[in-house]
Amino acid sequence: MVIKSKAPVRIDFAGAWTDCAPFYVPFGGATLNASIDRYVTGSMVTGEDISSGANEGLGVTYSTDIPAGSGLGTSATLNVVWLSLARGKPLITQADKEAIAASAYDIEKVLGIVGGKQDQYASAVGGINLFEVRADGVTTHPVDVSADKVQELESLLVLCYTGESRLSSSIHQNVWGNFRAGKRETVDALFTLRDSAYAGKGILEAGDWDRFGPLLSQQFQCMKQLDASTSNVTVESIFDLVDAEVSGGKPGGAGGGGCLLFCARDTDRKPVIENLIRNAGFRVIDFRIEFGGLQLEIEGR
Repeated sequence: MVIKSKAPVRIDFAGAWTDCAPFYVPFGGATLNASIDRYVTGSMVTGEDISSGANEGLGVTYSTDIPAGSGLGTSATLNVVWLSLARGKPLITQADKEAIAASAYDIEKVLGIVGGKQDQYASAVGGINLFEVRADGVTTHPVDVSADKVQELESLLVLCYTGESRLSSSIHQNVWGNFRAGKRETVDALFTLRDSAYAGKGILEAGDWDRFGPLLSQQFQCMKQLDASTSNVTVESIFDLVDAEVSGGKPGGAGGGGCLLFCARDTDRKPVIENLIRNAGFRVIDFRIEFGGLQLEIEGR
């Protein structure tokens, strides 16, 4: 039997950091993101029906075209793919996908990996969503955006890979150390990030693109308020490079390198931004927003 699985990575718009336990357990967090058509794929070959518990002679392979440390949730997506293969059962409902996302987060927690929940859920569920994260679980709120509005958004967004992977665990240690110490600047930034996710949902549903770029920039300012290492010389140089052409932007995930997401001032400026980035020696990652989420195919059953 051959089981094939694929799951998308994500771009995040607002609320990052508030999906982490030190914040969401006492206060509740919220993140706004979209899955994109860049995937982690995996396949498992076995001579038995794995769902029956017989798994003798397993062979598992994975692949992705997204670099590690990209800030797009690649490692969490890999865990989602792995768990779907290990489960070996069709994904019938969204609840099936959300259960895999929850298990993927639990595994990372057991392994001592510091991080949040948005990556696993975005990968499993797919689409554009607001995820409310609380101590008793995660609630998915799909963002009501028409196909035309999705195309408009795609025509404005540019994703740049800096070439510098980042180690988010070290940034997490700094941020949560300051949070537990009650550093006012850190606490205020986290509440602003959470509240901005709800505001961002309204911006997306209205297609108010003049406000969307500033929303991204607000995230970046809050991230730098959390910890200076969420940015660096390379990141700042790219922001300076495209400043005249964008209405806003932010680093992906915890920041510190990886990918940067920009919103063009208008659709005509998107190719200008892409050329500026490529001519400076950085990579533009082309993408579309995808709505399928985690997909599983079982052959030879």
